[in-house]
Amino acid sequence: MTSSSFSNRGNISSFLAMDVMREANILQQTGQDICHLEVGQPSTKAPQVVLEAARQALDSELIGYTDALGLDDLRQALSAYYLKTYKVEVSPDRFVITTGSSAGFILAFLACLDAGQQVAVTSPGYPAYINIIKSLDLTPVTIPLCHENNWTLSATNVHDAEKTHGGIDALLMASPANPTGTMLSKQALTDLSLDCAQAGRWFFSDEIYHGLTYSQEATSALQVGDHDRLIVMNSFSKYFSMTGWRIGWMIVPSKMVRPVERLQQNLFISAPTLSQYAACAALSSAAQDELKSHVELYQDNRDKLFTCLQDNGVTNIAPAD
Repeated sequence: MTSSSFSNRGNISSFLAMDVMREANILQQTGQDICHLEVGQPSTKAPQVVLEAARQALDSELIGYTDALGLDDLRQALSAYYLKTYKVEVSPDRFVITTGSSAGFILAFLACLDAGQQVAVTSPGYPAYINIIKSLDLTPVTIPLCHENNWTLSATNVHDAEKTHGGIDALLMASPANPTGTMLSKQALTDLSLDCAQAGRWFFSDEIYHGLTYSQEATSALQVGDHDRLIVMNSFSKYFSMTGWRIGWMIVPSKMVRPVERLQQNLFISAPTLSQYAACAALSSAAQDELKSHVELYQDNRDKLFTCLQDNGVTNIAPAD
């Protein structure tokens, strides 16, 4: 079989960070000392209560399928977390537990968009966004950012992109952003969200780096306008140091719960059960002191890096909020 016999959907660019990690792991297996800087892997471990919860779930053999939407206890815990963290009330019924945020992107795109529709992303941005979009027969529209605007997106940027590319059906963005680390102001996030709602454009808010902020708390899109074109995606990978557990969540409009559930049932069945029990523990008060110490460590590392870069003449950089 020739390469032309394969689907074009699989003919996407590799996620280069993962390619680099594979090669680094090969070198590591030969005994070489490797410092991994290629993927967003926290240098900290999951909180101790998370490990204990996983052991208990294994001992109790609580590792069968769950409902496609996820464990009720976890969805309840996430609802309480949003009330405490963001002061917003979100019904547990609107949470969908996913296999990392990556599965959330797939579910959101499939539930909301048809082949050929346009999804706007920023440049620089998370490389896998464009590859996921292309693999689902959607069309990526890249919106370039610049240092003069602190590498942040505005509603004006979206309008300018539409003048060039035509109507944009969805906007996918992260704040704090990857790779810049910059955050949108509350007003800028409000403007983007409202603009999407008024235009009938889907607004996918990737909030995976929430909790890992140093100058101010990150604002959730839910805090500036919870409308029927908004889907929030997050993960336990970064703030909770649970990358390999492959567990995340979506918050979808009530009318989208059933379509997303049907897709989840058929594509993924359910998120990993063991990880769901562990995630419940990650949201507990017992995990908070350990998680706060992680952020303090990251801030110290960031400050040292910024000082070193500036001492060596590198100044044209984002502030890494």
